[in-house]
Amino acid sequence: MPIRTTASRTLHTALLAAFLLTGCAQSPAKLSGNPIFPGWYADPEAAVFNNRYWIYPTYSAPYDQQLHFDAFSSPDLVTWTKHPRILESSAISWARRAMWAPAIIHKDDTYFFFFGANDIQNDQELGGIGIAISDRPDGPFTDYLGRPLIDRFHNGAQPIDQFIFHDKDGAYYIIYGGWRHCNIARLSADFRSIKPLPDGTIFKEITPEGYVEGPHMFIRDGRYYFMWSEGGWTGPNYSVAYAIADSPMGPFKRIGKILQQDPKVATGAGHHSILKAPKSDHWYIVYHRRPLGETDGNHRVVCIDRLTYNDKGLIEPVTITFEGVEAAKISR
Repeated sequence: MPIRTTASRTLHTALLAAFLLTGCAQSPAKLSGNPIFPGWYADPEAAVFNNRYWIYPTYSAPYDQQLHFDAFSSPDLVTWTKHPRILESSAISWARRAMWAPAIIHKDDTYFFFFGANDIQNDQELGGIGIAISDRPDGPFTDYLGRPLIDRFHNGAQPIDQFIFHDKDGAYYIIYGGWRHCNIARLSADFRSIKPLPDGTIFKEITPEGYVEGPHMFIRDGRYYFMWSEGGWTGPNYSVAYAIADSPMGPFKRIGKILQQDPKVATGAGHHSILKAPKSDHWYIVYHRRPLGETDGNHRVVCIDRLTYNDKGLIEPVTITFEGVEAAKISR
């Protein structure tokens, strides 16, 4: 069942009252509510597989307890089903803590699940970005490489917070990085290695002004939208900004902030992904935030709100809500 906040219940009551007073034949819209499912979760990766919406978040807990991933799926963005423990540390021989910020992509009948593990602080520690695979979006996932794909600091970027970008020419890129540095690299066809870019670069830095972590990229109307998180993840100023370029390599000039706290709703709104409803022009931002009054850094919840654009293609600032979004079934 979706969570219903006091504000959400109030809205539903008002809609129902309007229906009774006017005799309108249209039923009140179903709303997701925010957060969209219970539990402490963060860093949501949103996707569409098999005519369902999917969200793959970090299990938000102290690092030594972050040893598994759950997933959630929905036919309509309102009713969510939990798929517990789709990947556990026991399946990854080198992962011992801090498994977080997943990314997933479907290729060649396989679901590739990328994740960070161990929160390494230097090149001598074991950890970084790994890959697990399954033939189902709900797992179980097993280790693909038996080692991290990226386990070093290139251009100053901590190997965490990866996003997998499928370009319109068929190329697959990994975009990642913490510690205020972001790299892009091209994946080999089998995702087992990194291949050089056309200029011979292996890891190309594309860090824009203000970047901290949590990169995300998508194409709209032929342009590349690059988004990232700013501020500190435990603080109220965590937020999301973006840039637009004509290439996934940039250059990316910061345009502005589009997601941030509302002191009347929640704080620390950041580390997001973007979801487009198939066969429509409805766009959504899926992100985590901290409920009002929560001071524990790990007390984060996953929420969804609408993402809109102006007539120049610039992203409008997002209004974060308790109500969430209306039901949106996937057209077959």
